[in-house]
Amino acid sequence: MVERVTATPAALALIERLRSKHGPRLMFYQSGGCCDNSAPNCYLEGELSLSPADVTLGEIGGVPFHMSGAQYEYWRHTQLIIDALVAPLGSDNFSLEGPEGMAFLTRSRLFTDEEAAQLQAQEAGEGRKG
Repeated sequence: MVERVTATPAALALIERLRSKHGPRLMFYQSGGCCDNSAPNCYLEGELSLSPADVTLGEIGGVPFHMSGAQYEYWRHTQLIIDALVAPLGSDNFSLEGPEGMAFLTRSRLFTDEEAAQLQAQEAGEGRKG
């Protein structure tokens, strides 16, 4: 199964740290830019309202990962790889990891032709446009 979003060991460790501090009900939203720096933001579930146009890409560390439908159209040919790094000056977004002195960031890679075909088949089976 091809995943649209994955996480590095550093990101998974930070998710667990946030889960132990804030509880299990977390969510990610891939920001589209402006004041939140195009970063994957981690929120408490319900802290951010999702639009019917938003797309759920999958889960990382058991936490759902969403982005806007318009942004998804731009990124649909790539796998998002969520990483975490030390942010000595703190994070300048609204994500839960900021006070921890850490920041999530998104890396990406293009899907291979084989992976793209597998995704198309997976999503057709789920009744999802992709």
